[in-house]
Amino acid sequence: MPLLAAYVALRNGPRLLIAALLFGWGGDTFLLFDAEPAFLAGMGSFAAGHVCYLVLFRRYGTRAPRARGVGLVAAYALALIGTVALLWPDLPADMRGPVAGYSLLLTAMAFGATALGPAAAAGGALFLLSDTLIATGVAEWPQLPRPDFAIMLTYIAAQFLLAEGVLSAHQRIGTGTAVSSAERTTTTPSATTSPRAGT
Repeated sequence: MPLLAAYVALRNGPRLLIAALLFGWGGDTFLLFDAEPAFLAGMGSFAAGHVCYLVLFRRYGTRAPRARGVGLVAAYALALIGTVALLWPDLPADMRGPVAGYSLLLTAMAFGATALGPAAAAGGALFLLSDTLIATGVAEWPQLPRPDFAIMLTYIAAQFLLAEGVLSAHQRIGTGTAVSSAERTTTTPSATTSPRAGT
């Protein structure tokens, strides 16, 4: 994540995007420790990153929820309810509340990413998948071969796609602002010239 954050900084990306990536790095670091307090701290760090993403999606998103369709809203809602319901009985009792709350925020972030287009939407969906794989481990479900590899692969791809989606929207808006400023500069003299100037 530090390399991706540096890449965003080199492209003059928004600071809030850098913060989201660094919160993700913090979450990665906490999850290296095999203890419940560290897991909860990692979940909190990731949650802070999701809040950063939600603010970015609201700032740069170009597609209103209604335009994205009721079906898409329903799909994410069903994914959230179904995942939490299935995991709930197998989660440690003291982890159920935090996992459910985090899952709600994660799903909101994944849905919010659809406002930035296909790349960011794919990133949000992959983040959802990656964290669901982690949750199945906490619930002690049977795991895929090399689960850590699958988790990291989907997670890295998710962060990259989310970052690219935000960067593209940020640069598109910046270009539009520059063009508008240039147009105003070009039209200002003719708009303010006195009708008597040619007499």
